[in-house]
Amino acid sequence: MAYQYTKQPVKALFLAYQVLSTLLVRIPLWVLLSIPRGLRPRKSWDLKRTVMVNIIRHLFEVQGESGPLIISPDHRAITPGPGVNGIWISPMPKSLLVGKLEQWAEHSGVSPVRIPGYWMNKKGMDVEVDAAPKPGEKVILALHGGAYIRLSAHPSDVTAEIARGLLNTVDSVKRILSVEYRLCSHKPFQVANPFPAALLDALAGYIYLVNEVGFAPSDIIVEGDSAGGNLAHALTRYLVEYKGTPGLPAAPGALLLLSPWVDLGESHDKIPNGSAVTCTSSDYLPHRPGFKYPVVAFIGPHDPEVTEINPYISPASLNPALVIDFKNFPRTFIVAGGAEVLLDQIRTLRVKMFKDLGEGNGLSDREGKVRYFEAPDGFHDFLIFPWHQPEVKNTLAAISEWIALDN
Repeated sequence: MAYQYTKQPVKALFLAYQVLSTLLVRIPLWVLLSIPRGLRPRKSWDLKRTVMVNIIRHLFEVQGESGPLIISPDHRAITPGPGVNGIWISPMPKSLLVGKLEQWAEHSGVSPVRIPGYWMNKKGMDVEVDAAPKPGEKVILALHGGAYIRLSAHPSDVTAEIARGLLNTVDSVKRILSVEYRLCSHKPFQVANPFPAALLDALAGYIYLVNEVGFAPSDIIVEGDSAGGNLAHALTRYLVEYKGTPGLPAAPGALLLLSPWVDLGESHDKIPNGSAVTCTSSDYLPHRPGFKYPVVAFIGPHDPEVTEINPYISPASLNPALVIDFKNFPRTFIVAGGAEVLLDQIRTLRVKMFKDLGEGNGLSDREGKVRYFEAPDGFHDFLIFPWHQPEVKNTLAAISEWIALDN
């Protein structure tokens, strides 16, 4: 049963026990058991990575019982701080809420709202938040991970390491806008912000970049990690499928998906000896039971079947009832870790996108538009951990090379 210890004083007692038992028992035991290289999830891993995976996994498990350990910034306010460049993003115009998205929003009872966004600049550069782009300037619209239920776009959040890594590595990107989209929740907490609330907010951020800052869609790179990768795909799909809607900007010039969560259903859990089972010891993400709450919170009042057949929610689903294609999608870079539980579903997405768009860098009509990069020993969303080397360095270098080809 999830979230058993959310009320005080039980929560405080539970967390105190977890802290003491982890420091005094778990960590020493993990270290001891990790000393023989043959007992590590991957023989190539060093002792630090092996122990850190256990610690992070345990933190996930604890939060699944107690609720968030840290109160993160959210969509209700701009959280100030040293060097924080927060701005308010206007709600997406309701006139641009069309087709199936309009139906889904009405069914869920969600509507466009004002949300914060946070600008991050390349180190040493002082760029005004709404400054018009310079010729040839690329911008990244970042959508953070966190299973749609936690974490933040704020520069203090752990996922901001991705933005910092990209700013340090990619020459043509001087600034990144991270969107503080609405997080969803379900019982025992307040039921709030189910699908497609986050998509409406991502659209608002994209429209802001085009209409208010002045970036051409072709110069925008939509990036998302984990659940943010799911959202980045959904945003791009909407812009592609509803092209021609008066006032709706064109699709972005590029799509960057980092360990994307692209099957919220159970189709990949049924693969014999699949990564959902074989990678549980080499990843910090929990197996299926740990994913139930985020999925229930995300789909809200929608039929659970949407996790199997809705292309905006599970584009990599293996369910034969799913009807999907990726025609007219922009050039795309997909990153996966060879040690992560989501590996199979990310590989399925690769196969589907290769089928419609071809493999390549997407610089001409004759060349394929999808590039896939797999770090053999990387666990889920490894780019948020600077010590996860050499995978972080190698992946950022590959992404930088891919972006530079379009300059």
